[in-house]
Amino acid sequence: MHRAKGTILDDMEQVVAAAVIDADGIVTAWSEGARLLTGHPAEEAVGRTAVDLLAEELPRRADGEWTGPVVVRHRDGHPVTLTVTACPVLGPDGLRTGYTLSAQRPAAPEPTLAGRAFQQASMSMSVFDPQQHYLRLNEVACKVMGVSEDVLLGRHFPDTVEEAVHSRGFNWHLRHVAETGRPIRYESFTGAPSLNREHAWTTEMWPVKDTSGAVTAVALAAFDSTEQYLARQRLTLLNEAAASIGTTLDVVRTTEEVVELLVPRFADFVSVDLLDWVLGADEPPPVPTGEVVLRRVAHGSAHEGTPEAAVRLGETDVHPPFSPPARALREGRAVRIQAGEPDFMHWLVERNARAPEGRRFRSGVHSVISVPLLARGTTLGVLVGVRIAHPDDYEDDDAVFAEELASRAAVCIDNARRFARERTTALALQHSLLPRGLPGQAAVEVAHRYLPSGSTAGIGGDWFDVIPLSGSRVALVVGDVVGHGIPSSATMGRLCMAVRTLADVDLPPDELLTHLDDLVTHLAAYDEDGGDDVAELGATCLYAVYDPVSRRLAVAAAGHPAPAVVLPDGSAQLVRMTPGPPLGVGGLPFEAVELELPEGSVVALYTDGLIEDRGRDVDRATGELCNALTAPTASLDALCDSVLKAVLPEEPGDDVALLLARTRALGADRVATWDVVPDPAHVAETRQAATEQLAAWGLEEAAFVTELVVSELVTNAIRYGTPPIRLRLIRDRSLICEVSDGSSTSPHLRRAHAFDEGGRGLLLVAQLTQRWGSRQTDRGKTIWAEQSLEPG
Repeated sequence: MHRAKGTILDDMEQVVAAAVIDADGIVTAWSEGARLLTGHPAEEAVGRTAVDLLAEELPRRADGEWTGPVVVRHRDGHPVTLTVTACPVLGPDGLRTGYTLSAQRPAAPEPTLAGRAFQQASMSMSVFDPQQHYLRLNEVACKVMGVSEDVLLGRHFPDTVEEAVHSRGFNWHLRHVAETGRPIRYESFTGAPSLNREHAWTTEMWPVKDTSGAVTAVALAAFDSTEQYLARQRLTLLNEAAASIGTTLDVVRTTEEVVELLVPRFADFVSVDLLDWVLGADEPPPVPTGEVVLRRVAHGSAHEGTPEAAVRLGETDVHPPFSPPARALREGRAVRIQAGEPDFMHWLVERNARAPEGRRFRSGVHSVISVPLLARGTTLGVLVGVRIAHPDDYEDDDAVFAEELASRAAVCIDNARRFARERTTALALQHSLLPRGLPGQAAVEVAHRYLPSGSTAGIGGDWFDVIPLSGSRVALVVGDVVGHGIPSSATMGRLCMAVRTLADVDLPPDELLTHLDDLVTHLAAYDEDGGDDVAELGATCLYAVYDPVSRRLAVAAAGHPAPAVVLPDGSAQLVRMTPGPPLGVGGLPFEAVELELPEGSVVALYTDGLIEDRGRDVDRATGELCNALTAPTASLDALCDSVLKAVLPEEPGDDVALLLARTRALGADRVATWDVVPDPAHVAETRQAATEQLAAWGLEEAAFVTELVVSELVTNAIRYGTPPIRLRLIRDRSLICEVSDGSSTSPHLRRAHAFDEGGRGLLLVAQLTQRWGSRQTDRGKTIWAEQSLEPG
């Protein structure tokens, strides 16, 4: 595009011209810059003698390179003074064949205020013609490019930069502004010829138009926004940290998430070392002031396999007092060391000595930052970042960022530590409350499994129990406390002890749950009044009693899933029953259901964690449970494992308790029953019948004690009870003597005085037998006593 006199190109005094003159002084080449300075286009200048273009005669000069002022005549007729540099061109024979000339106007101070403002601006400013040739650069632009203005003037932009994406993008924007006449603003992160690292730039480009509105040039101003860019990057990392660190309540995984976030954007190598107590259940000790022993928990680098690491995962490392990690822990702040500093050299020498195989990967290390992991006033460990390929040393802003991120990460690590500690405590408490070795009894064969939840909610309050009852009966119990953690485990312990106490009274299942419901209601009221931080006292429970003599199972539930029963023929189904309300609701009745089971039936009691899960159909899950219970297995223990494998969700969100009981039966050959005439004269007859039965069982050694027990219990029933009266002997692991009558009055021990004629019967029974007691029945009460049949 040609320009008229007086337009912006008249101000472009630093345009560089180039020309070639042969040995005869004929112009053979003419640049665009020469046209801009003289007004002569190439078609007019090439072929003419150089002298024709001069306004003044050239001084005589010796052959060779020279520089000096030359006055040429502009195409418009006015003289133009140029500073010309000539270089001879030599042929193959070494003789001069011509000259190459470069020329520009002599440098002079900017004549206008606007020109001086442009030249001295603090940002990079440049002007290009519509074809992307340099027309003007200020001082900052020259520093960015690494050359003086006269080297670039008149040159095409793509010829002055490397072939790269950012260069093509810059040139595209120049063309776009020239073609559309509209300004553009854009941001980029690129390098520059004179800069040793990439910078962020905010660039404004706008068209420069003449009076007719035609675009005559494109001007730009580029602001170095590297600091703002890095600040945004650091803020982005902090935002990502909030979402990516602490996704699990696992200490090691949390530290790994920190490493994954920081490599390679903040460091080429990152390690996280923790004090040993953090990984255990100990209380935090004082921060060490001398040598510091830390355990490597996580590390990572831009190189596969992390070859820079001098410490393996799980190993401990002793840091001397001068080392960055020890200083960071001692001073409670980020510590930076750079290449060339004494502490840096000590650190690098020590790393190389410990792991020489990684020396070549550490050869480019130039900056190290160590940041303490502080959470809630407690020091947990230290984070170390190392820069190798990353060109910048760690600066003050990096230290501030690292401390902020380390603080957030430390809170997540501390949360994971506290969760692990609480989980361990809750699990230990729960295990101490659950039955370790189930008591010996002959009514059922049992197997059980308890799986604590692995979810972040913590250990739940699931529990189970097997409680021997009088008359060779056994109680089977499962329960589930609302909530998780130590409070739920403590509540579970309360309920477990309460059930054992109520079971010792020998209450029927529905009555026992009624008393248990009252207890939970009272506990909840007490906890609210006391203001203690306890779990919500809501719970479910299933209580079942199995009698091996009658082979009857009585079951009642408080908001708990019904048990499943597998009959000897292989069929399985849930027990049809009405589950009462959960414990703690109060005021609603519980109903018991009874069913007779063939010997060898399997009763499955479980908590809802086995069949319930988010998005899971409960009916389908209970169907899977019944199918799994019918699978042939070698033992009841194996059946437990088979059921869990088939029914348990992939990632259970709650605790799971499973209790399997295979029923046994005491046949008629092990039970003897007599109706007793309510007359003291028939006591001896009853005693004799019992003695004969013991002889038939081969238990003559137990006859003496049994005669005394039968006499006392039958006599008391005749004297204080109500007909009908019945005596029953059961030969199990122990010898059980039961006397039933129609009265509901419970007996009790008392101390007889010296001259009392009676009152010593029950005391004698208690001293002669292993244990004794009474239970209420539908028709009155039963007093029982057990004798051990074990030798010795």
